[in-house]
Amino acid sequence: MSRGVTHLTGEGFVVGATKSEAGVRSIVLPPHANPIVLAHLNTHVGHFPDSLLFPASDGSSHLAQSSFHKHWDPARIGAKRPDLPWHGLRHYGATRAALAGTTLKELQARLGHSTVAAAMRYQHTAGRDEELARRMSELA
Repeated sequence: MSRGVTHLTGEGFVVGATKSEAGVRSIVLPPHANPIVLAHLNTHVGHFPDSLLFPASDGSSHLAQSSFHKHWDPARIGAKRPDLPWHGLRHYGATRAALAGTTLKELQARLGHSTVAAAMRYQHTAGRDEELARRMSELA
């Protein structure tokens, strides 16, 4: 089941379609992340297709932003990254995928973007010209 959730002032959480068809997708997780995700699913997520991935403590409603930040803020401070917003993890993941060799088209699909330009805004890989030249020699 694919859906998008938006929090609207005065209306609360509104569940609907994703922003675009590109947002409806399946992605393969890096194998090292699988045990962490499975543990989260087994501990915090219901057994129904419409169960929430990050539910509120009651298990059936959406997690409020204020509740999320009670955990996120101490975690990012503990990681010595007080500058890292939640959405920064999306930029980090896109950059790591690019460094792993993802093409722009693959990155676009992985991030669920309708355009390559949108995917490009999420990767930050400047300053690697020497490394790229070395890698090209390795392929020659």
